[in-house]
Amino acid sequence: MAIITISRELAALGDETAQELTKRLGYRFIEKHTLEERITSYGVEPGILKKYDERKPGFIASLSQERDDYLHFLKMAIFQEAVAAADRGCVFIGRGAYAVLAGVPGVVSVFLVSNMDIRVERVRSYFHCDEKKARSIIEQSDRDRAGFHKYFFESDWKEPGNYRVSLNTGRLHPSVCAKIIEQLRDSTVPPEVETELTRKLNAAFLAQRVAHHILYEKDVRVHFLDVTPGDDGEVTLFGVTNSKTIIDRAVAAAQEVEGVKNVVQSIQIVEEYNIVH
Repeated sequence: MAIITISRELAALGDETAQELTKRLGYRFIEKHTLEERITSYGVEPGILKKYDERKPGFIASLSQERDDYLHFLKMAIFQEAVAAADRGCVFIGRGAYAVLAGVPGVVSVFLVSNMDIRVERVRSYFHCDEKKARSIIEQSDRDRAGFHKYFFESDWKEPGNYRVSLNTGRLHPSVCAKIIEQLRDSTVPPEVETELTRKLNAAFLAQRVAHHILYEKDVRVHFLDVTPGDDGEVTLFGVTNSKTIIDRAVAAAQEVEGVKNVVQSIQIVEEYNIVH
């Protein structure tokens, strides 16, 4: 059992490879619509998803609370889906899953690329357009995905070092890619890593649930709130506020979350920092 994340260029056969993998491994396929359904179940408007999904937000959108909300709920959805499929294994495609799950052992991250000429032909066939239009679609997609990963995760989307392996689907059929990824999983995710995967994944999801409870259920306004997981139900709170009262409320809210056994407080007080709460 493992978690496999697939990042891909447009027309690099990401969906086809993911589907081959899920058939071979019996894993759950977690794609765009699955995550969107999970995010909207939290009460997020579909229009917000369209504005931020795999694209860099415009200047105005980048300054809005919606941006922070989108990233928070995206992480919630990814962690929740991963935990739900932990005993079976799952395949994520896109949405920065490799970055969200980067600290979890047992994650096999894959990047799929293809030659530009092949991508152009695939896009031409799919959209029934000429070569110029196909290139324009690809270039826009590449800019959007690069901007999305840079903006939300400070990550270079095409940097090979971010992945366990990069595969060229211009030369390799999706079924061959699936076999390679399966072999990579078998060689890098032994049983002891699977056990650690489950532990770390549950800890990371607990930290995200704590952040959710503080910010969205208790409406405690800690700016730049970051909750990091520790061992045995410990979480550490980081952020900035202008009041010890707000810190006390944040700690109390964290202690209410099921599974939390200890809260370490590292929120800073900056008196000049005006936070509406």
